Amino acid sequence: MDHKVEGPKVEYRPLTPEEEARRRKRSVAIALALGAMVLLFFVLTIAKLGPQIMSRPL
Repeated sequence: MDHKVEGPKVEYRPLTPEEEARRRKRSVAIALALGAMVLLFFVLTIAKLGPQIMSRPL
């Protein structure tokens, strides 16, 4: 049985240079926020493990 479900046809218009610039700024802001959050989690994890984590026997 071939049942194809098709959504509504959507036509996209090209973005204006202003919209492209806003999209790029928003993407950079999201990337920086994500990077800061990863760095924060890393630092908090290291702080929670303590400074002796590097000198423990393997």
